[in-house]
This record gives sequence, structure tokens and C-alpha cells, in this order.
Amino acid sequence: MCFGRSGMCGLAVVCLLLLQTGVHGFSILFGESLNHQEITNRAILNVTAQVCRSLALAEGKDFDFPPQPFTAKSIVDACEAPKSATTFLRTILLIQSTNWITDIRRVFNPPYHFDNEMFTKGKGIIINGLEVVKAANKRQNFLWATVNLGGILHTLQDFYSHSNWVEMENKLPNSNLISADQSIGKIADKTRATCRNCDGDICKSNILEDILQEKILTSGYFDVFSSEKPPGKCSHGDFLDATRKTEPRGGINKDRPTSSHGHLHIEAARLAVAATSELLEDIRGAAGDRQFLQMMGINKGSSKALCFVVDTTGSMGDDIAAVRTVTSSIIDRKVGTDDEPSSYILVPFNDPDFGPLIQTRDPKVFKNHINSLVPSGGGDEPELSLSGLQLALTGAPPNSEIFLFTDAPAKDAYLRNTVIALIERTKSVVNFMITNVLGFRRRRQADNDQQQQNRRMARSDTQLYRDLAQASGGQAIEVAKGQLLKATSIIQESSSSPLVSLLQVSRSPGKAENFPFTVDESVRNLTIYITGRFVDFTLIDPSGVPQSSTNTSGSSIITSQSVGNFQTLRLQTKAGVWEMRMVSTNPYSLKVVGESPIDFLFDFLKESQGPLGGFDLVDNRPTAGGNGSLMVTLTGSDSATVTEVTLVESSGSGQVNGSVEAQGGGEFFVRFDRIPSAEFVVLVKGQNNNSASRASSGIFQRQSTTSLRASTLTVTAEDSDIILEPGTPRSVHFSVMTSGAGGTFTIQAANDQGFDLTFPSSVSLDTGGSANGTVNLTAPLNTPSGTGVTLTIEATAPGAADTNYAVLRLTVLPTVTDFTQPECQLLSLQSNCSDNCSQSMWELFVQVTDGAEGTGVNRISLREGNGILNTSMAAGSKNITLVSYTGSCCSPDVQLVVVDEVGNVGTCRFSVRTNVTLAETTISPPDPTTTDVTSATSATSVTSATSATSATSATSATSATSATSATSATSATSATSATSATSATSVTSATSATSATSVTSATSATSVSSTTSATSVSSTTSATSVPSVTSTTSATFATSVASTTSATSVASATSVTSLSTRVIQSVLLCLCITVLGFSLSS
Repeated sequence: MCFGRSGMCGLAVVCLLLLQTGVHGFSILFGESLNHQEITNRAILNVTAQVCRSLALAEGKDFDFPPQPFTAKSIVDACEAPKSATTFLRTILLIQSTNWITDIRRVFNPPYHFDNEMFTKGKGIIINGLEVVKAANKRQNFLWATVNLGGILHTLQDFYSHSNWVEMENKLPNSNLISADQSIGKIADKTRATCRNCDGDICKSNILEDILQEKILTSGYFDVFSSEKPPGKCSHGDFLDATRKTEPRGGINKDRPTSSHGHLHIEAARLAVAATSELLEDIRGAAGDRQFLQMMGINKGSSKALCFVVDTTGSMGDDIAAVRTVTSSIIDRKVGTDDEPSSYILVPFNDPDFGPLIQTRDPKVFKNHINSLVPSGGGDEPELSLSGLQLALTGAPPNSEIFLFTDAPAKDAYLRNTVIALIERTKSVVNFMITNVLGFRRRRQADNDQQQQNRRMARSDTQLYRDLAQASGGQAIEVAKGQLLKATSIIQESSSSPLVSLLQVSRSPGKAENFPFTVDESVRNLTIYITGRFVDFTLIDPSGVPQSSTNTSGSSIITSQSVGNFQTLRLQTKAGVWEMRMVSTNPYSLKVVGESPIDFLFDFLKESQGPLGGFDLVDNRPTAGGNGSLMVTLTGSDSATVTEVTLVESSGSGQVNGSVEAQGGGEFFVRFDRIPSAEFVVLVKGQNNNSASRASSGIFQRQSTTSLRASTLTVTAEDSDIILEPGTPRSVHFSVMTSGAGGTFTIQAANDQGFDLTFPSSVSLDTGGSANGTVNLTAPLNTPSGTGVTLTIEATAPGAADTNYAVLRLTVLPTVTDFTQPECQLLSLQSNCSDNCSQSMWELFVQVTDGAEGTGVNRISLREGNGILNTSMAAGSKNITLVSYTGSCCSPDVQLVVVDEVGNVGTCRFSVRTNVTLAETTISPPDPTTTDVTSATSATSVTSATSATSATSATSATSATSATSATSATSATSATSATSATSATSVTSATSATSATSVTSATSATSVSSTTSATSVSSTTSATSVPSVTSTTSATFATSVASTTSATSVASATSVTSLSTRVIQSVLLCLCITVLGFSLSS
């Protein structure tokens, strides 16, 4: 049921999880077995590398694959996006964690693991999830996409471990698992026997021969408590499965080498990697290359979004002008540089409206939206500021920095706990830019030009903003309107390279206190932020030299700027221990930040309440009053290690030290005897042992920005169905449990889209008891597909002494009825290509349709080819798109990616070469359980061809051992397998894995061993030697294979048609995995 986990908290946690739970599944231990996390990681890194290569080639650039093994950092460096290392890693960890969590929370739900022969329901989970991912990507709701992606990958990967697909000697993934309108094959009838007893502990031959010969799908039955299963059926097997003792005894799972069918573990894992890559390629096709990289958290410039939440009422004219100025300044200075924001987000609000959330990657579009803001209305004082902030928190990427501009208190203060919950979940920082505090403010009525003077915005009105800023690690900056532009310097600084927090404290009321902090040599642009009025300080640098607030022109402080209640100090960056001595009786906050690649990610763990025990992720607040566990992942350094992890009270001196256990791969498991009862932050200290230079080694410290809280309450919400169908009420069941005193607990539910919902106002709990409730939510009929909805359910104890929450992410998705891929039809191909390709051009005309019942073509793009692409609608038809492509003969290949409105993807490839023309046609995937998938790898149709070489071997594509010896020119045609490099004796009826399945009018098949006409898969001119696939130089060959699909060398071919088939893609994915060095044994 589980390949394992190295997810958001890492492989080590899953080792703890499953060592204690015994969950059946692919082993999570290091060694000879592969796990869900490693399978997912390899596929993501491989496909992402291919995406970056395609983009580089389209821009006329070279692309060099990094050395094996790939890492998140090496991939982003190769993609020329080095500042995205942390966000890419965070995305991978998120996908991995939602993958492995399926085993913890859905262990007894057979369809999620393809157990109990539930193939139809299992495929339905994959198809529905894939629709959600594509719809969310289309709306740029990347968080929704990645959260759902992990779950469907788990189910997809389990197919190869739990079914008999591998035992039927299939060498390619079952592509129809991700094709809604295709059958995955013949499924065993409920009354048909599928297994016999194992021979003692030996189960290699326990599946019945007729099941395998007839290519009938079956899977093992699994139950922890009951030994019952249908007569004659296979069991999952292994010690947790009670059915394994019922005849037929034994099992068929391939979860680990020691499993019942463990001899096939590596083969199952290899196919799972290929299947995962295939699904990612489908998502890539639907999203487009650049948007796929966005989903994965990769951007060429800064990894941070620029996010503004702006009050647009009548008195905000000066503030909006300041926003325009700072926006123009950031865009003008940073567009095209390494500091360019990854995206631009704007959420306007006033009263009675807020939103919509506007997100774009185009700085000009963002400028236009900012410039179109018109201050108006606002007859009464408070505004819907928290509604706007709620929308920004759910729409912006996690770990964003958000700036909210207002001069009014919050009308929707009841959303305080909801906003704090979202801050804790997203770990985003919120800065409030507040004007006219204690000053007169003027607001314009919506229905006339008269202005009226309202009451002052009292200091008590801004306390809510200060509380939220402290919770997020942000600032509550209070200035006069004329000072706002000066205060926006914080935006200029924070929108550059990602900042790390070295220290952050808050004191209310203030008191004299000393705060030491350590600066390591990786830190640049060291900066201190202070908010508060009448705050004195003395700064002492590592050499012991003091500098006071009355004289900021000394050796330690480069520049000092003060505006309103906000002060910024830019420091000379010196490694060592600094100290900040604060003196004030007024409330203040202190934050020390800098630029550094070294940072950390973390997640709390809890003991699972399920029957198997173990650990589960904490996705709200950890439990108060008891011990706790934390997983820390260090980023930005391969040589750094964590030595101390401490939970430090945000507003006091209390702290709890944890015991740190290194788990490998930059991950550290931390245990605490107790969780603080007050708000706290996570402080990490460690040693950076840089192998390149001993002088740069040193102690570092980093601190979480978000203040966390513990709770005696537990709130859980049902998340089995994440789809919200427009116009159809959706009931979400939740439960509240307390480990403390009972009473009447207040319930509050909210969603960021403002959809109608109903919920109970309270529930009654006994001491240590629990209660259930239901939230009913309805999306309007006109809600766009892919809209993300964040539902927050809060429970508050009597007297507001304690609170906790559950956050559920839903996706609006109408019922999908279009499952057909768009198709291409060649209209004409013209060329004057000659030996001097730079002086000649070729032109292509194609007709693209989505079928009579299709939803229509949404996007046509180039994946290969750097010519000019033009599209237009055919006259008199809304479902026919005409495509023209003009390119240089030096770039003789082109691949079109066609996507319809619901995300079905078709690919069409065309090529023109001097004396060599590649001919391909669209084919339908064969029935995967009745057709030899191995021989379908080159299912192409070639007309008027006089000779044909053999196609790529599917068998060798998944076998690294048969590929390492193909080094001579005599085996170039079957470059991926030395054992398959044999002469094709009959092209028209080829049965070997290296022959074409259909070649019309071919007079003879060229021997693979011939050096005169045999060509490699990536070449059409001459046979060349093929390097060992285990070497790093093989990456070039692998990418060539991926770019040319099944490009068989055919002399004098005269026609060119299109290709669209997942079967060939599967071969290429397997081939890329093998050739790129993805040896699937540890």
C-alpha cells in the first residue's frame, strides 16, 4: 500500500511511521527497496529537467543535464532558476507528504490502493484527481494542484505493487489508467479464482496460469481484522494481512524485496516511476511548460510573489498613489533580473465588497490593474480588510509576504481566528501599512463628491492588525499618509532575494531586555526592523563595539531610516554573535533578517489515532499539555547540520529544548517533552561545515517567522471528496474533541470565496469528550471550473480560552463529459530544404479539431521547434483551428501540443529533413492486457518507404542491465539495448521488441548491425556509437530520444502525418528513466 515517504517531513518520518504501524506497502526503509517518496522524487526531477530542456531549446539555448543523482538544487540550477531551490524542494515535499499520508488516513479504503480488485473505483480516483489538478492549474491555483497530485500518485503507484500487471510480463505502464475513455483491461470476475496456495513461504507461482495467459487483472485482498475473502482469490500478503491465512494462502504484493512477490519489487517500482512520469507529462501538456514549472515552484527570477491587499475607499487616494509608485519602481528595477517577482497578486477591498483576487505573471498587466484602482465610497468607517486578507492568504503561494494598505479598522473582525489559522497553515508573512492613526481621515461618500470628517482611527482599532502582524512575523507600520511612500522601502527590500529570519521577538508591554543572535558567513544584507514608539536600543557587534540609538552613524550600522513607528537598520555583515539591548516600556517588535541560502522547513507530527498507530502530520495546532515531535528539513546546504531545535515563547523568555536525531538527507527528527502553552516560534541552530572552505564553517541560527500555538482541542473535517460541483450543495462533516474541560463550544465556519454556507453555532462536549457537526456549502452555478475554495472550521472553548481549526481545500469542478484528445490533420507541407539549411525554410499547415462533442481547443503551443506558429479559427466553424508553422530547415522537427478546455492533451509531431522524412500517424493505445505492449513501442505507419530500421526496444527501455553494453555503431538503431540489437527479419509482421509493427511498401528491413544505414533513435543520418547508459554523458542521448519519439530512419519517405499516443510516450519515459541513470536499485 505504500512505496514509502520522504515527504514534507522526509523518509525518516515514514520509517518511524511504518515501522510502528506496519502499514502494508512499498518499504520506506533505505536499502534494496524503493518507496513512494523516492519514486515520486525521481519522476518529478526527471520530467522537470525535460521541461527546462524544451524551454531552453525553444529559446535557442543549450541545456546541460546535471550529474546524477539529480537533486532539487541541481535541477533549478540547470533550469537557470537558482533562487527557486527552496520553493521547488517545498513543492516536492508537499507532493510526497500527501502521497504517503494516503497510507495513514486511508489504509482501510481499498480503491485508494487497488486492493480487493477494485480497479474501476481506483481508476476513478486517479481520473477525478487528474481533472482537479488540470482545472486548478488552469486557474493558477497551484497549491490545490500539488496537494491533490500527491494523493493520486499514491494510488497510481500502488497499481504496480498490488496488481498482477508485472506478473503478466508487461514492460510498460498501463497508460489507460490516466485515460478516462479507455479500458484498463480485463478484470477478474468476482467468482473467478485467481490464486493457489503458496508453497510454504514461496509464492512466486501462486497466481493461476490461466489468469496470466488470458491477461486478466487481479489484485490481492487485504484486511487487518477479518480473514474473510471471496473463494479462490489472492491475498495481499505479509504479516498485517489477516486474509493471507485463508486459502488460497499467501500473497502477491511487491511492496518490498521480502514481500510475497518481492522478487518483482524492482520491476514494479520501475514501472511506477515510468507511470508517474507519464502522468506528470500529461499534466505538463495540459498546463504548458512554463505553468508546469510554476506549479513546481520554479521561476527564473525571485521565488517570491508581490502581493498587495488594498483598501479602495474614498480616503485612500494618497495611499493608492504610493502603491502605484512602489509598484512601478519594483517593476522598472527588477523585471528581467534575478529579483523579478515570480507573480503579481492584487486583492482590492472596501465595504461591502472585496476581491476579486487578480494574479498575473505579466508586470504590465499588474501595473494596469494597480492604475485602475479608483478610491470611492466608504461612508462608514470600518472596511472588509480581513475578508480581503483571507482571500490573499488562500490565493498566494505558501510562505508569501503580503502587504495590506488601509486607513480604517476591520469591519469583519470576526474573521480574526480564521485569518490566524490561514497564517499558521500557509506560513505567510503579513505586513500592515496603516495610515492616519489618531489623525483626522476623510472619506468620500459613494453617491456625491462631498467629503465628511469621521472619527479618529484609535490605537485600539489597530491592535487587531498588530496581533495579526505578530502572528505572521510581519510588521504593523503606522505612518501619516505623507510618510507612506518612505515606509514602503520594506517592500523593496523584501521583494528581492528570499530573506531568512535570524531573530524575531515581540514585547507588550515593553521592558528592558537583551537579545543575542548569531550571524554566519552565508548571510548577506543583514537588516534589523523595529516597530514601536519611543524605543531605545544599543547594538553590540561581534567584536564588542557598541552603538546606540542616539548615534546610528557608527561602524556597525550602514544606514538608518525611521518613519512613523518603523525603523530600519542596515548593518555591516560580520560573522559572530551580536547582541541587541532594547529599552522601552511601550510595546515593540524586533526582527533580524538577512539573505542566505541556508534555511529550514518544519512540520509537527502526532501519534496517529488510527488502529495501526504511528505518526501523522499535524495540519492545525499541536496538542497542548503533552510531548510532541517535529521534523526539520534543512535547505540550501549539503554540508550543514542541525545541532539544536528550541521552541521559544514569542512574548516571553520561556523555551523548550528538543532532542535532535539526524535522519540523513538534510532531515532531523526532534522530540519535545512538552509543547509551550503560550505562543511560540521554532529556533534552529546548527553548524555549516562547508567542504570547499574550512574558513567559512561556522554556527548558524534561523527562526520561524510564524508564531504557533498549542491547543487542547482537536478539529477534524472529512476530506474524502475534494470536488465541489456548481449548484450542488456539499455537506462537510466535522468533529470536535477536547482533552480538557467540557461545555458549550462555539463553531465558526468561513470560506474565502464568500459562498453560501450553513453550520451549527455551537456543539456541547463533556470533559474529554467529542461531538460532530456538518457544514453545508454551495458554489454558484456560474463559478468557473478550477476555482479553489478554502473552508475553515473553527471551534472555540467557553470563554474563548482555547481554539483550534480544520482547513479544507475544495476545487470547483463541473461534471466532465469530454475525454477525447484533440486531433491534428496535415493539410500541406512545403519545403525548399537543401544542404545549406540556413538559407532554406519549410512551412506546415495543420487542421486541429476536438471532435463533434468536444469542449473545444483551448491552447496550441510548441514543445519543439523555434519557428513561427500562427493559429486562427476556420471560417464557419467554432471547433476547427487552422495552424501554420514556418521554420528554418536547420530546425527540421516540430511538435505541437494541443489542449482542449478540460485538459485533454494531444501531441502532433512533424519533421522534414534532406532526403529523410519521418512519417508518423495517430494511433489508439492497444488494450494493455491483451496486446503485447512491448511490441507497440514503434507503432508507426510509413508509406512509400524502401527500407526501415528497427524501432526502439521497449524491453530495454526499462532494463538498465541490457543497455550498458550498447557501445558500438553496429547496434546504434537499438541504442537502448545491446541484447535487442538483432536483425529484423520481417518488418510487416515483426514480433520482437525492436521492430516496427507496420511498414507499408517496405521492401526490406535493414539489419541493426549494418553501419551503412542503421541510425540511432536520435539520428537519421548515420550509425554512431552509444555511450553506456550508466554514465553521465548518456543524458544527451536520453533527451534526444525524448525529443524524437519513435523516429525510425526511413529512406525516401514522402508523406508526413501526426502522432498522438501515450504508448510511445510510455516507452520514451521508461527510456529516459533508464538512460538518465535512474537505476532503481539502491
